[in-house]
Amino acid sequence: MSMEDPAPSADEDASTAVTRRTFVAATALGGAVAVAGPALLGTESAAAAPNAGSSQVSLTINGNRRTVTVDNRTSLLDLLREHLGLTGTKKGCDAGACGACTVLVNDRRVNGCLTLAVRLDGAEVTTAEGLAPGENNRLHPLQQAFVDHDAFQCGYCTPGQIMSGIGCIREGHTGSREEIREWMSGNICRCGAYVKIVDAVQQAAGKSGK
Repeated sequence: MSMEDPAPSADEDASTAVTRRTFVAATALGGAVAVAGPALLGTESAAAAPNAGSSQVSLTINGNRRTVTVDNRTSLLDLLREHLGLTGTKKGCDAGACGACTVLVNDRRVNGCLTLAVRLDGAEVTTAEGLAPGENNRLHPLQQAFVDHDAFQCGYCTPGQIMSGIGCIREGHTGSREEIREWMSGNICRCGAYVKIVDAVQQAAGKSGK
């Protein structure tokens, strides 16, 4: 050490230590604020933060207007089952491969698990629960056809099969058994009731023959 740089005194050591402790504490607090953001500071933005990723959506479901606030990532399937209690629509693969969650949106078939609820504002949705409205609870013709032909076994895929079958009929894809099978191929029946399902769709479409 040179004569120009005398050794620090005890007071200077203490002062430096305090300064360092203050710096570390301030740095830690700054990091916490950066992570916690407005919630830590108690600003007005903190109250809005939980809703930042949510939206209000209004749909007509089975003839009834429903308005709900959901996370922007909520699928139509989860909206129906978890928010509205309409469990007739089944969750199978949750990846668009099995068709168990098929519903009608504006009279077109969609996979509920692949459709974001927030993109359907103003849409009309029909689920299995909405096929037999009225006091007499008469079955929809395709529901009755499934009963007539025993077109189900475990029944888990049945709501999706029926909704897809209705869409298939409305789209005009029932010219032959082969056409029905092709246009119903997105709906999987693990019990293997495909032949009877085609029979049921043909009956509901007013067709006959094997």
